[in-house]
Order: sequence, then C-alpha cells, then structure tokens
Amino acid sequence: GIIVNSVLGFLRLAVLPVSHPHTPLKAKILSLYNFHGNLRVYYPFYYTILVGLTLLVDIMLGVVAPALAALYIGYLILRSIQQRYNQCRYVKAHNCQPPSQANSGFFGIANYMQIKKAASENRWVEYMANQYGINGSTFQQILLGQRLTSTTEPENIKALLTTQFNDFSLGTRHKQFYPLLGDGIFTLDGAGWSHARGLLRPQFVRDQVADLDLLNDHVTRLIELIPKDGSAFDIQPLFYLLTIDSATHFLFGESVGSMASQGSSLLAHSSVKNSEGFAEAFNTSQKWLSARSRAVDLYWMINPREFRESNKRVHEVVDHYVQLALESKRRPVKNENKRFIFAEALAEETDNPKVLRDNMLNILLAGRDTTASLLSSTFFFLSRHPLVWNKLRRVVIETFGDIQSPRGEITQSKLKDIPYLRYILNEEVLRLMPPVPINSRVAVKDTSLPLGGGPDGRSPVFVAKGEVVIYSVFAMHRRTDYYGPDAETFRPERWEEDGRHGWEYLPFNGGPRICLGQQYALTEASYTLVRLMQHFDALENADPLLVKPVIENNLTMSHGHGVKVRVRPVGAA
Repeated sequence: GIIVNSVLGFLRLAVLPVSHPHTPLKAKILSLYNFHGNLRVYYPFYYTILVGLTLLVDIMLGVVAPALAALYIGYLILRSIQQRYNQCRYVKAHNCQPPSQANSGFFGIANYMQIKKAASENRWVEYMANQYGINGSTFQQILLGQRLTSTTEPENIKALLTTQFNDFSLGTRHKQFYPLLGDGIFTLDGAGWSHARGLLRPQFVRDQVADLDLLNDHVTRLIELIPKDGSAFDIQPLFYLLTIDSATHFLFGESVGSMASQGSSLLAHSSVKNSEGFAEAFNTSQKWLSARSRAVDLYWMINPREFRESNKRVHEVVDHYVQLALESKRRPVKNENKRFIFAEALAEETDNPKVLRDNMLNILLAGRDTTASLLSSTFFFLSRHPLVWNKLRRVVIETFGDIQSPRGEITQSKLKDIPYLRYILNEEVLRLMPPVPINSRVAVKDTSLPLGGGPDGRSPVFVAKGEVVIYSVFAMHRRTDYYGPDAETFRPERWEEDGRHGWEYLPFNGGPRICLGQQYALTEASYTLVRLMQHFDALENADPLLVKPVIENNLTMSHGHGVKVRVRPVGAA
C-alpha cells in the first residue's frame, strides 16, 4: 500500500496551484493525506481496485524480485563457468603453462603498498626491475585484486607491439590520462588512434621538423643560464626549461619563455598571459597522471584539486595557441618562406579546437620530457666518465671547432656522421636510462604470450581477456644474456663491437606505435650536446657520493636527486 499511496500522493502534488496558501512543502504534505482520504470516501470502488493492485504488486515484489536476483546470479555463475571452460580449451590448444608466481599478499594489497612506497622513495623502476631477478623474466602478480603478467622477454614484447598487436589495447589509460591529454595518440586505441596518427604523421616527415636555427636560440639561452665560475649546479632543470621552450616554439610558433623567467637576457615573449607558470602546471599534472596509472582500475579515486587546477592552467595556455592557429588558417598566406609551425600545419587537417589541443598536448609531452630525460642522463654519465667526455669532445672539436674557432655550420647530416656521438647518445644512454622505462597493454580477448610458462620458461603464457601485461624496457636493457656481464655499466664502445638492434633494444617503443618524434628528439639532444661541448672544455661530477641514478618516474624517467655538475668554459684559466 505504501507504494500506491505514495504514487497517488505525488500525482496530487503535481496539480497543486502555484498560489496555494500554504508553503509549498506543507501544502504538498497536506495534499497527500487529503487525496488519499477523499478517494477512500467518495470513490470506494476505485479505492478497492487500487488496494487490490497494491497487494498484487507487494506479492510480485516479494516473489519475482528474489527470482530475478537468483536468475541474474545464476547467469553470472554460468557465464563464469563458460569463460573458464573456453579458457581451459585455449590453454590446452596452445600448450600454455603458468609462469612464476610472485608473492603479492592477500588481494595484492601488500604488493600495492610496496609499489607505492617505492615510488615515493624514487625506487619504483628499480623495485620493479628487481622483481624479475627474484621471479624470472616473465611472472604473474596480484595488484589490488587484479592479476598482472610482467615480462622482459623480447619475443613477448614483440608480440604485444607487432605480431599480436590487435590482441591488446591501452586498457584504462585513456580514462586515467583523459583529464590532461584528452583524445590523443598516446591515449587512444583502434580507429581513434589511427585517426590521430594519421593527423600527426605527415608533420614528422617534413624537413622543417629538425629546425636547428630555431633550436639555436634556445640553446644560447641555456648557455647563458649555466654558471661559468666553476660552481656546482643542477643541469637537469635547465634541460627541462630548454625542451619546453623549444617544443612549444616548434608546436605553437612561439615559446612559453620558461628560460626567460630564470633570468636569461634573451627574452622569449609569449602572447598569452601568465604562460610563465605553464611548465610548473604541466609537471604537476604529469605527477598526478602517474599516480592514477599506478592505481590501475581505481584511478578515479585520485582527482585532487591541485590536479584539476594544473590541468585547467595547461589547457588555457594551449587553447590560446589553438585559436591563433585557427585564425592563421583563415588569413591569406603572405610569406611562403614562413617558418614551419606545427599547430598551423595540423589546423590544415581539422578545425576542431579540442582535437588540436589534445594532439598538441600529446606531442608536447613526448617532445619535452623524452629529450630532457635523455640530455639529463647523458650528462649524468659523462660527468662520471671523463675519458668518454674527452674522447667525444675531441671528435666534436675536430668536426665543428669550439666557440673560439668554429668550423662551419652544425647540420643534421654532420651530426649523424659522428659514430661515437651515436654510440653514447642514441644507444648507450638510452639503453641504461630509457625515458619510458615501463609500459603496459591490456588483453582485449583471451590470448597468450610466446614465452615465460613452465619450469623452463619456454612455454606460452595464457593471458585472459581484461588482464594487464607489463613490460619493462629498463630491466630488459640490463639483461646480462643480451648485453654481457657488464650490462649495468656505462660503456659506449659496446655498440662499436656489436651495433645490432633487435627487440632487446627498445628505447622508442616498436611496431605501429613506434615513436613518431624519435628523430626530432635525437637531433635536438645531439645538437645541444655539441653546442655545450663547444662552449665548455671540462665537465665534472659535483655529487660524488651519488654513484647510481636515483630514478624518479612520472610519465617519463628523470633523476630524483638531479644531475649536479661543474663546467669550465673554453679559454678559462
């Protein structure tokens, strides 16, 4: 009766006049009782029918609802049995064997807490790498109730990225990263990803991408900021300022001028107000994106105010440049020799402001962070290996001269013609410190990995639909069976002895999702290193107690304790 009476009462509420003498709430309460009483007194026949219907509904709810619940539970059980049956058939047909099982604790809660603690202490990447030493090159673990397969087997990674590309997706990454990066090449799968890559790929096959004239101005600002008196300083923040200025200049047509705010006399004015806070906001957003990714399916629990505000700040700045690009598209071309601007080239492909913003942010993430990470790691190792610094600098001075006696223009082709530069920058530094050390995929159907199962680790490993596969490029690059007993050692000469690149070397990913901007990053890093060697003839480690890198990993790898060095300008006494 409660259900029907409530319905009747609310029907009465709907027809109350606006000018009712009582307050709205009181009027509605009184009308509920009056309508019920009037129906019972003046319309007993209809009232009897309603009471009967009420009893019938009560009976149905008492019988049908439990029955429906039982049917639904039964359906879930049957579906689970069917899935398990199909999985067993797949395992048998493909001769799959279980891999090593890590000790994750109940529900994987202890595992998650250990990972969280390691991340807070800048040990996450190494902690994950150590798990392979304990459990083998392919193993399974539980994280917050979810089973994950972890691997450093090149054949498994090849399957994830190429031969079984369509068996895997990015999983929840789109939802995890959407607040900052939206719908871009690093967050989308399927048709959306293909469309984004189709928009971006033509822009990276242009000669203008390697614009060394543009880069020259920013490297000059960088050199201004470096102490010339032999005092110790952290060079890593300067590399991040350099790369965000050069990347925004390349993308937007003008720099956000982050180095100018550090005191450079060569100011880079931006047309958007408060753009000087852009780099800090971008860093903050990435920090929270990394935390969301570690939370796996519980990413939605991590959405603090700081994260939302930093995203808003980043979007405001990028939206400004999007509007400039769209306005430029509507204006007639006045100068055929105008410098290439990525945003304007992309605007020729689409008028959608959000598509432009999302794709430029995705490229900015890669263009800024990977190059800064590479340069920081290069100076970390070179400052601890003076013989390598001196050997490379001799080749650089022979080719280009120094600041006092330059020998011609630095060009992309000349940079490529210095093998030892390639051994150091393109290969050995990226081997030991890949900017993206850990990555993952999610199975979109029941599938398997080629290796890792059974006692000998040579059998296929079953991966159920929805399960996550983590692969560590960082750990794979340090395997002694591929790189010898000195795999942990910085030794560029190993690439002169054996320069082959297989799937055991993967600093820029592989397959259809291989990094579009890898040549941009390598050219920028090579040019910057050569320019610095022209200006400074000595590099010294200013943090001698720090022997191994302390790795901080947000979305890309950086040095948690910085890269503290001293330099000596050419010609200094």
